[in-house]
Amino acid sequence: MNHPMPHLGFGTFRLEGQTAFDSVTLALNAGYRHIDTAQIYGNEQAVGDAIQSSGIAREDIFLTTKVWTDNFSRELFIPSVQESLRQLGMADIDLLLIHWPLKNQEVDMADYLASLKQAQDLGLTRQIGISNFTMAHMEQAVQILGKDVLLTNQIEVHPYLQNRQVTEYCRALGMRVTGYMPFAYGAVLQDPVIQAIAEKHQATAAQVVLAWMRQQGFVTIPSSTKQANIESNLDADRLTLDETDLAAIAALDRGHRVANPDFAPAWD
Repeated sequence: MNHPMPHLGFGTFRLEGQTAFDSVTLALNAGYRHIDTAQIYGNEQAVGDAIQSSGIAREDIFLTTKVWTDNFSRELFIPSVQESLRQLGMADIDLLLIHWPLKNQEVDMADYLASLKQAQDLGLTRQIGISNFTMAHMEQAVQILGKDVLLTNQIEVHPYLQNRQVTEYCRALGMRVTGYMPFAYGAVLQDPVIQAIAEKHQATAAQVVLAWMRQQGFVTIPSSTKQANIESNLDADRLTLDETDLAAIAALDRGHRVANPDFAPAWD
């Protein structure tokens, strides 16, 4: 049975070992039920250990991992997912993503998407999706797999990079947008506009950003190692921004991209 992806998740990028275990434990204790990891993060075992130690029923947690580009060949793809499940200590996960589209086409997209679908058909994952796909990549993916097969495209979204073209295209194709780096490594939290809105609502700057993400219909996956931040981020659900706030945040878009490695695609 597929259960819905909670709009606020807990991201684990850059969290390793004991830090990853402790942070996921804090998040689960605070009430998060959506955890996001990836093969390349090197923390699947710590994440899995934290989930199992929490005493929370597996069915109550929405768990995502992502297949790294080195594992896209037909020979490596499914074994890599099985290894992820072994590390996580899970029989299956809720969502499996292609982490990045291949820039060099070493493996054809039709091949690695076929492997992604195979992982779902084998029961290794309940739902499948993509990450960091441009509009051209999404169009190609839907041609390969059909519409309504991919749950989400996980892309960088925050007030400084609102990615409107791509997010609208996702929705046109029936995909949810999962926005990562919602705070742009903290840059957005220092913004005077965000801080003024926070003051107006007696909220934190992070809560303003997370409320904005929610009201735009995005799923988002902030990470933190601090209990106070983990708990207050969850409280963003109590905050509703008004039209004036939303218009002020809409004006902050400046194409400021944080995640842009050399293997990234040519962004829209």
